Amino acid sequence: MAFVEPITLRRNGVLLEPLALAHEAGLAAAATDGELWKLRITSVPEPQDTRAYIEAALQMRADGNRFAFAVLDDATGRVLGSTSYHDILPAVKRVEIGWTWYARSVQRTHVNTTAKLLMMGHAFDTLQCHVVGWRTDNYNFASQRAIERLGAKKDGVIRGHALRRDGTIRDTVMYSMRAGEWPEARAQLLYLLKQHAQTE
Repeated sequence: MAFVEPITLRRNGVLLEPLALAHEAGLAAAATDGELWKLRITSVPEPQDTRAYIEAALQMRADGNRFAFAVLDDATGRVLGSTSYHDILPAVKRVEIGWTWYARSVQRTHVNTTAKLLMMGHAFDTLQCHVVGWRTDNYNFASQRAIERLGAKKDGVIRGHALRRDGTIRDTVMYSMRAGEWPEARAQLLYLLKQHAQTE
């Protein structure tokens, strides 16, 4: 049995369901909203590469080291983006959350906060993870701020760690949260979502 089993998560009009080939057209449309593949610090596929992107994610799921979700508008079924558990380590009950991207039109809305609340809750409360981690490009300052808003702690920087899509070598900023830190982080995320709802 896989450590991360197929599951559907939903809250606040946001639906996370296991990524599948059926999401190809919707995922391509989401990437086109803002031409996100042109950003050198992201892993967003070009529209014509969406099927290969999904197939690679499904292979990683079969291998047990990544479980990708499609993020949808629960009311309309529109695909808003994708996010994943990855670097799954059952022996130490650790997962990382990443490969996350959203259509530009839903960035800086409640969508990412809600998706992270769902994934962190599932990781800590259901999978009983001891640690949840994140990693991001050292030049992806927006991502670093977003991870820090979740309550994650910066572990450090791995220098010369990975290739960017343009062939340059990036440093990777690592973050984590331990299970004992989750209750306070959850309270803060719920507070942020409440504040957002009041401003709509």
